[in-house]
Amino acid sequence: MKLSQITSEQLVFLNQDWRTKEEVFDALIDALYKQGAVNDKAEFKNAVLEREEISETGLEKGFAIPHGKSKAVQKAAFAFARLNQPIENWKSIDPANKVKYIFLLAIPEAEAGSTHLELLAELSKRLLDESFITNIQQAASVTEFMNVLDSAQEESTEQEYSRKIVAITACAAGIAHTYMAAEALEKAGKELGIQVIVEKQGANGIENRITPEVLQGAEAVIFATDIAAKDKHRFNGMPFIQRRVADPLRNGKEMIETVLSKPDGRVSADDNGGTSSDSGKSSFFSQIYRGVLTGISYMLPVIVAGGLMIGIAQLGAAAFGLQKVIANPEFATNSNHLVVIFHYLGLYGNMIMKFMYPVFAAFLAYSIADRPGLAPGFIGGAFAAGLHYTLWGVDGGIPSGFFGALILGIVAGFVAKFLNEKIHLHKNLQAMKPMFLIPGITVLVIFFANYYVVDPVFGGLNAWLQDLIIQNKDASDVVLSTIIACLTAFDLGGPVNKAAGAIAIGLAADGIFPLTARVLAIVIPPIGIGLATVLDKYIVKRRVFDENLRVAGTTSIFLGFIAIGEGAIPFMLQNPLITIPINMIGASLGAVTAVSLGAVQWLPLPAIWGWPLVENFWAYAIGLIVGIAFITFANIFVRYGLIRRKEKKNK
Repeated sequence: MKLSQITSEQLVFLNQDWRTKEEVFDALIDALYKQGAVNDKAEFKNAVLEREEISETGLEKGFAIPHGKSKAVQKAAFAFARLNQPIENWKSIDPANKVKYIFLLAIPEAEAGSTHLELLAELSKRLLDESFITNIQQAASVTEFMNVLDSAQEESTEQEYSRKIVAITACAAGIAHTYMAAEALEKAGKELGIQVIVEKQGANGIENRITPEVLQGAEAVIFATDIAAKDKHRFNGMPFIQRRVADPLRNGKEMIETVLSKPDGRVSADDNGGTSSDSGKSSFFSQIYRGVLTGISYMLPVIVAGGLMIGIAQLGAAAFGLQKVIANPEFATNSNHLVVIFHYLGLYGNMIMKFMYPVFAAFLAYSIADRPGLAPGFIGGAFAAGLHYTLWGVDGGIPSGFFGALILGIVAGFVAKFLNEKIHLHKNLQAMKPMFLIPGITVLVIFFANYYVVDPVFGGLNAWLQDLIIQNKDASDVVLSTIIACLTAFDLGGPVNKAAGAIAIGLAADGIFPLTARVLAIVIPPIGIGLATVLDKYIVKRRVFDENLRVAGTTSIFLGFIAIGEGAIPFMLQNPLITIPINMIGASLGAVTAVSLGAVQWLPLPAIWGWPLVENFWAYAIGLIVGIAFITFANIFVRYGLIRRKEKKNK
């Protein structure tokens, strides 16, 4: 790719006095706008700033490659700035980097998987060429700069290598890091006379895949990754080191020498894809955290798909005035075919939701143990979803919910990993290990863990909660509303929520206490936390949620209005110590406010179509707003505070 083809002299600014990142972005985005590359400056700037929150765009030697993909971009382009004074607080791979040379990339969404990566890859590779860097730094004019862009990178003559290693580079979002790490390793290898063949696992999939033919003669493997590398089993038995993706940029030669002389260990894998190449480098809790993030990322499409089906069914049924009863079996044979479709579509959505926890637990276990953990994790998640109660015909069983999925997913992952590392069989019996021993033993452990620990704990918790509510049924409205709201918001559809619901509905049926607190506490958390993902950039001028959670937030708002709290579960799984207390306090504040002002709802109709049936709706609305506002602002400011504290600590 000729870099000059996607810029122009009007997009190049040399020897500028801009002092902040904000000034640089504003000037370069304005230039892109004037050249017709961008049609909405504000929207594109938001895309650039959102990307800045994901990971560092500063590199080393004074360079940075900020970039954004957006519908506001009309054509792929980049603008460049060379500053007179460096910007010292630009987050960079090299902590000592002071940024003077900025390439700002504008990528249309339609080209995000092709042009985006090609351009980043080309720039990343060129910025490891010393002559290119020197020429950029010394270009006396814009015309000279344009000539430098297309100057051919000096190709080295055919080189004889004394040794050979392979490597994998991968990062979570910073695409440039994947390519720069690969280029740095290859360059360091040439200087040492060692051939380094690098597979890049980036946003465009696997590039330059390491095949069995490539592996022939390779002595070791380097994993320069910030996320789990794919298909590690290919390197079974090879010496390895595990490092961050940014490390080759500073220590490429040292890493190559280390993997050949003092490796972390040997990759231990089987034909089923299990691997134990961590060699103790990842702590127990870091493995769990990485597993939770992996599980959430795979669970999100299930939540979105299930919620969408339920939403379509409910909205369609609303046209016939049946949204409250569309799930009743009698509508399966209704004379109106559309009503039948909406009935089954709602059931379909609920069925999809049942697979939320199996998918989460499966990929949590997969992250810890690789493929041997996948099936046991899925089965553990099925227990958490209560599928065993359905299939075994057990009435009144309370599923363990996301706590059960978390516990059983972790157990499945570590048991499968332990067995994979410790079981050693004769080569003629190797097939028994992944196909029989590991899954058989692991699912048996899952059964006993669920039967003796998970289900009894949550069954006992259910009984204790029932006693708590019943003992306080004659207490003041404020006390009872607080208890019911806290328990309802605690686990968003889990066993605690269901126990609170069962008792609250019973109290309402007996005319003892209305359902006002219960129905409010169902909708406040998902709407509140969803709004936080939308409003954070306006309130604290930056994003405090990652891209996955922002997608989940939009879904959570929609599901909240139709009384499905599960949309907020990804937030609880990723950060329970923040999310759960905020949800409980927000739901309690909203419920107590509404009840104190005189709102009354006797019917179990928390969704938006049940709101007109509330007595004193204005009081109900005030309580709703109070609860949602607390959860929204608390999530934003608490997470913002944690981010700021982390940034100060890193400095």
